[in-house]
Amino acid sequence: MKTIKKGLPFIGLSSAVLLTSPLAAAAEMDISDMDHSRMHMSSMDHSSMDMSGMDHGDMDMSGMQGGEPPADARSPDYSNGVGYGEFVKPVMMGSLPTWGISVDDLGYQFEDDQINFEIEGWYGDDSSRLRLRTEGHAATKDDKAIDSLSSLAYWQPLGIFWNGEAGVAYNTENDKSALMAGIAGTAPYFIETDARAYVYTDGQVQLDLGAEYEGRLDQHWVVIPEAGLTVFSKDDTDNNITKGFNELEAEVRLTYEMLSRQLSPYVGFSYETALGDTRDLRRQNNEDVDTSSVTAGVKFWF
Repeated sequence: MKTIKKGLPFIGLSSAVLLTSPLAAAAEMDISDMDHSRMHMSSMDHSSMDMSGMDHGDMDMSGMQGGEPPADARSPDYSNGVGYGEFVKPVMMGSLPTWGISVDDLGYQFEDDQINFEIEGWYGDDSSRLRLRTEGHAATKDDKAIDSLSSLAYWQPLGIFWNGEAGVAYNTENDKSALMAGIAGTAPYFIETDARAYVYTDGQVQLDLGAEYEGRLDQHWVVIPEAGLTVFSKDDTDNNITKGFNELEAEVRLTYEMLSRQLSPYVGFSYETALGDTRDLRRQNNEDVDTSSVTAGVKFWF
């Protein structure tokens, strides 16, 4: 009994120290030999931890990604501060202006005894260009007249598949100038389409609609059907024009691509017919209402 009584104060003091000073006890623990890899903490509930009282304003995060680049960072043009000497500063090829010429049609119509042409040239880049375009036909007999519709326009993409253009035009057939605006691009099923409106000085409005499809037979042979429709806003009997739909042109060509597909000779068949009141007007002037012809020519670009 005496021994137990003498031990009670010691046990009570130790318990008091352990209960009142847990931090001091933890500080004296040596955990360097503990194996933490077997500690299982997946069952701990972190949702009840309140961190709203923490002050993040004093945290130094300047060493993390972002902010100002270090003094030894690579320069944007990869020159690392070295001068270009006698050479100019290099630029990306995509930002340089370039030019191109495309002759979509240069062929002979045997029935009409005339040469058809459609030529286009441009200068600029992928975001904006200046385009010069002419199309028409030249007679090879009698007066050898050349009827053409030429335009000079500013070209700019409107989206992934469509481009817009606006400018001025001149028609040698009626000897009139016009303002021009149009849209061209790729419709569904890879049909190349274009629509151009011409507003002439006398108030006449001409609308040209066109569609073309390239059906590839193999690596070289290509079949190209195309069609064009012409519409006018008012009558002009002096130039054989009536209000509404005036003319429909259709042609199918068999081409053979050669020289890296830049040169394509072709043979084909074309058909042209007058529409609406234009048929009666042409009959009155003893002109053909419907014409068809075998064609042969070449298309190329560079």
